Amino acid sequence: MQKVCSTPRWREALAICAASVALLGCSPMIDTRGNLPDPETVLQVQPGVHDRNQVVSILGTPSTVATFEDNTWYYISRRTERIAFFKPEVVDQQVLVVKFDDDGLVSEMKVYGLEDSQEIEPVDRVTPTAGRELTVLQQLFGNIGRFNTADQ
Repeated sequence: MQKVCSTPRWREALAICAASVALLGCSPMIDTRGNLPDPETVLQVQPGVHDRNQVVSILGTPSTVATFEDNTWYYISRRTERIAFFKPEVVDQQVLVVKFDDDGLVSEMKVYGLEDSQEIEPVDRVTPTAGRELTVLQQLFGNIGRFNTADQ
């Protein structure tokens, strides 16, 4: 007579499924954002030859334009990786900077990578606003008597 394993097969299958789900939670989720044109497409843009309209038709709309002057365009791309519930980590970042001269022609192009970036610490100050602090009761009963009736 053969000896039969005491654990039912469905328990083994359930354990394998649970382990698979746990391992899937550990696989990284990759997120790519931004607009960075293909390097071969970028090489088509020639300084001193192409103007703004031609750059838009070749590279597309820029991710952003410089704040104080519209002669600098930025094409920004960032790839992050997140494992489970942890904070996302920046894996790759590239910024293509296209500068135009006063005539609207491309004067300079540069590509910056993740190694060129700098960590900044945001300021956590609060901007004071004019007004007053209202209690809960003032908020609830503050509008009583302020509404116009149809007779007036």
